[in-house]
Amino acid sequence: MKLVTILIPAYNEEDVLGQLYERLNSVTGELPDYEFEYLFINDGSKDRTLDILKEFRASDKRVSFVDLSRNFGKETAMIAGLDYAKGDAVVIIDADLQDPPELIPEMIQYWEEGYDDVYAKRRSREGETFLKKFTSKKFYQLLKKMASVPIQEDTGDFRLLDRRAVEALRMLRETQRYTKGMFSWIGYNKKEIEFDRDPRAAGETKWNYFKLINLAIEGITSFTTGPLRLSAIIGSIVSLCAFIFMIWVFIKTLVIGADVSGYPSLMIVILFLGGIQLLSLGIIGEYLGRIFNETKRRPLYFVDEYNDDKVREIEHKKC
Repeated sequence: MKLVTILIPAYNEEDVLGQLYERLNSVTGELPDYEFEYLFINDGSKDRTLDILKEFRASDKRVSFVDLSRNFGKETAMIAGLDYAKGDAVVIIDADLQDPPELIPEMIQYWEEGYDDVYAKRRSREGETFLKKFTSKKFYQLLKKMASVPIQEDTGDFRLLDRRAVEALRMLRETQRYTKGMFSWIGYNKKEIEFDRDPRAAGETKWNYFKLINLAIEGITSFTTGPLRLSAIIGSIVSLCAFIFMIWVFIKTLVIGADVSGYPSLMIVILFLGGIQLLSLGIIGEYLGRIFNETKRRPLYFVDEYNDDKVREIEHKKC
């Protein structure tokens, strides 16, 4: 029998874990021809998430958990899950039940037909504000235009990955991670499933606008050098305009003579050029900071406990 790992990153999800576990059992109970592993990644939760996972494992050995040494963030939690997943296929799903587990049988069906990446595309997004939907749409439109690889719009991490796609993702060990772009970057045979996204079943979202902005910056800087090119183009245009203005001032001074007027326009030009320079330095700084972090070659995460055992020897996970 083929083994399917259901990978669930969890951070302070004590309110929803019971419902998630029941719905997973209901779904997997309808698939007797497969074995399942429920792999939870506890990403440094401060509530009872870890205690609940241990209770699940005590009564159901299909449940496995990886307890990270601190909160590393969802992107890192997912690569930790891929490192520890044992399945022939891996289904990544959020713990908040916004992504319905009931789609898993359909994903498995397409997987058996030969698809390596069966991803769920949101048809609607219940429980999200208009501003979040609007900004998300505009971000994906911008990223699709700038990125060097096709980016899937209105999709998240909810998908089934074949083992070879999992192994490909495990080879990508950069610390600045934008996994949604990595799914596209590795390629392989993909299949889209549309669904209506539900609001959170319980608890509160861990994503605020500051974190979403950081994620957007990660996406842009991870898969395109477009901002650097754009800053170079803007700098060239501004320099050309400044050169033309300089020639005009020179000719005007020769013909008419010098005067003391023009202070406001001079200040506007100085402030404009200063703003362009600071913007360009900021863009360069973003890329330089990522180079700095990558050259440290630090491990992506540390594990405090795997299932029932404390981790005594630190393993450096490689592809």
